Amino acid sequence: MSGKKRVAVLVSGRGSNMAALIEAAGAPAYPAAIALVVSNVVDAPALARATAAGVPAVAIASAGKTRPAFEAALAAALEAARIEIVCLAGFMRVLSPGFVARRSGRLINIHPSLLPAFPGLDTHARALAAGAGRHGCTVHYVTAEVDAGPIIAQAAIEVRTGETVQSLAERVLAEEHRLYPLALALVAGAAPGAAI
Repeated sequence: MSGKKRVAVLVSGRGSNMAALIEAAGAPAYPAAIALVVSNVVDAPALARATAAGVPAVAIASAGKTRPAFEAALAAALEAARIEIVCLAGFMRVLSPGFVARRSGRLINIHPSLLPAFPGLDTHARALAAGAGRHGCTVHYVTAEVDAGPIIAQAAIEVRTGETVQSLAERVLAEEHRLYPLALALVAGAAPGAAI
């Protein structure tokens, strides 16, 4: 891991984007190393996937905790692992403005739409309902406003005739798996002292 930025991936579910990041980070020239996976869901499949890939994985349950208590435990885990960049990958919790501000420029997220279009949930159904001709995914810096931070990278696809929510979701997810490792490499490879 020498010379590579230490990255934590926060997950809530199956962890397919996490797996794409772990795979990319296995390349010797990749500028980041996945040093920790944290899930707010104790039985998230992503935890087993991370462990199988040799990445330390911990569950910090958010259920039954106040947001300050959860975020304090999360911050402690990140600090203990000397994490430099945090990637949200299907992490279904909104982080507080204070937590985000302390990691400004070092906290990134992937969202399944071409932001600023369709922030929030149910993006594929909303894109189809709106008659969008193009759809895709966005990697962006996290700010206090959900899905509104500066864009790092996007990938777009054409919406096909007869597209369903499921087919569109599958096609966008394939783009996410390609885009997120590229975007993390851009952020991790930024010059020392740069606003990452």
